[in-house]
Amino acid sequence: MLSNIRVALLNTSHPGNIGAAARAMKTMGLTDLWLLDPLHFPDAEATARASGADDILASAQVRQHLDDLLEDCRLVVGASARSRSIPCPELGPRECASLVREESDQGRVAVLFGREQSGLSNAEIDRCHYLVRIPASPVYASLNLAAAVQVIAYELFVAHVTKESEEGGYVQQHVPVSAGEMERFYEHLEAALVQLEFLDPVNPRHLMRRLRRLYNRARPDANEVNILRGILTAAQKVNE
Repeated sequence: MLSNIRVALLNTSHPGNIGAAARAMKTMGLTDLWLLDPLHFPDAEATARASGADDILASAQVRQHLDDLLEDCRLVVGASARSRSIPCPELGPRECASLVREESDQGRVAVLFGREQSGLSNAEIDRCHYLVRIPASPVYASLNLAAAVQVIAYELFVAHVTKESEEGGYVQQHVPVSAGEMERFYEHLEAALVQLEFLDPVNPRHLMRRLRRLYNRARPDANEVNILRGILTAAQKVNE
């Protein structure tokens, strides 16, 4: 339920970050962008940085009060890069994505991203059920706002795809053919290559071994093997 996941940028000062965040969202299937009191929006720089995600900007909701932004949300997660004196439960990006994926099945979820310079205020963190922290190098752990959105959006998309795959509704499982089927394919392949005079049976060198390595890496499924064998049969008929 990616449509139930709201990405909220709070008091963004650089319009380019809004556009880049919109682009990050669109690449990962997220569409619900909310802006809390942005310094500049709409803005040409936001549109330029969106680079094809203009529809996300066009549908973005702008609000002046956090209450309006969170009114219909059942779960609120805040992205934070620093520790707080009064700790809030913290999650890693993958844990966060898993939780948000489950909660979004039931209703609206918001992920909050704070100001470029200072992040989320303590009052805003008070509204969060959890914080999510993106691991980074201790030498330089400061992520650009749009980069942070991209990391979290990626994890949300992966969690969504994984969930749908497990339920059988999004990604079809790849089932390679059996070793016996592959052997019959290799016999057909060798016979066709000999008939086409591409393979010299007297001096085969390592051609078939290399072809075995190639197809073993690919691990074709039944449909793919049928296609390949159909091509071989057609080539053999032409060469009769």
